[in-house]
Amino acid sequence: MDKIDSILDSYVEAGLFVNKKVLQSNYTPESVPHRDKQIENVAAILAPALRGERVSNLFVYGKTGTGKTLSVQRVQNKISEKMNQMGRENLKFLYVNCKLKKVADTEYRIIAELINVLGGKVPATGLPTDEVYSRFISMIDSQKQLIILVLDEIDQAVKKISDNFIYTLTRMNSELKNAQISIVGISNSLTFMDNLDPRVRSSLGEEELVFPPYNALQLQDILRERANTAFKEGVLEEGVIAKCAAFAAREHGDARRALDLLRVAGELAEREGSKKIKLEHIDAANHKIERDKMLDIIESEPAQFQLVLQSIIKLDERRDEEGIFTGDVYNAYQDLCEKTKNEILTQRRVSDILAEFDMLGIINARVISKGRQGRTREIKLMLNPNIKEKAKEILAKALDL
Repeated sequence: MDKIDSILDSYVEAGLFVNKKVLQSNYTPESVPHRDKQIENVAAILAPALRGERVSNLFVYGKTGTGKTLSVQRVQNKISEKMNQMGRENLKFLYVNCKLKKVADTEYRIIAELINVLGGKVPATGLPTDEVYSRFISMIDSQKQLIILVLDEIDQAVKKISDNFIYTLTRMNSELKNAQISIVGISNSLTFMDNLDPRVRSSLGEEELVFPPYNALQLQDILRERANTAFKEGVLEEGVIAKCAAFAAREHGDARRALDLLRVAGELAEREGSKKIKLEHIDAANHKIERDKMLDIIESEPAQFQLVLQSIIKLDERRDEEGIFTGDVYNAYQDLCEKTKNEILTQRRVSDILAEFDMLGIINARVISKGRQGRTREIKLMLNPNIKEKAKEILAKALDL
């Protein structure tokens, strides 16, 4: 028997999973443990829609993996069930994930996606933005109805576009004769509201809910509940759930991270033909996820972020003993923008991007004094060699280099 046959047979015979889907991020569970209070609050705010009343705009925020989207979707599904029982169709939820590429990189595309969710169609580009808004307004205003727009990861859209589109959406009710719109914004950024235009802040944040991180014990409950369905009985070594939960609790109580760890650990254990998922598989999974997460960030960032990172990588490859400073990065970035025909941002904006890279762990930026020349930041690239090579491929493709 050749090697491939034995690998395939070992998967068929010794699989550890019964239902891997329950550990994936797109799975919607029957219950959302440790979020009863938050779900009740969302329900209380959105419930008046059942009486045909426009509900307050709601802004939900908390770190990644704290159950925000699941909680909102749970209430949305319950309200939709009630509407069906009452035989009414005058309430619609429109959900858009603002992190998806080709959905939230322009105002035009967000509105086009909302039209798409409603069952309409507009070309991906080509029309004036005003006309796309007009089509959206005429579609929803064709009957008496309530529309609740759920804009998930709304901070990503604002980062790529601006907060103008939120203001336009919040002001749309003044143009509608039959329909009414309410917005539910979901954000992973706790400081998102601080950076919004005051007009947008006051209209969007009529009601606000904060989702706290899960603690290690709560994460263990979530993992046990899913693991019971995901794995064959007895395949988890003692302490695996606790270790997964401890890793994720350290990462701001991120349940998604904990579930990913358990799933990837299971895949790695299967790959090596192990009959059990052991503690060392959790360590290996953690290392793999860290690497993949960094590459996902690099791939999903806007073009300007990618241009700055490409400039740093180029400088890092030909740096001398003196190191790389903020001014060097800006000069290299300007050259790259001219070469790729991209708009050149101000030095201050590039400094903001560098600060974000520092926060993400892509670089280490250390403030140093250069005497009379003042202070600057010395920049050190923190990508390990195998991530760096993959990052270079992603950037070359994204920037068409």
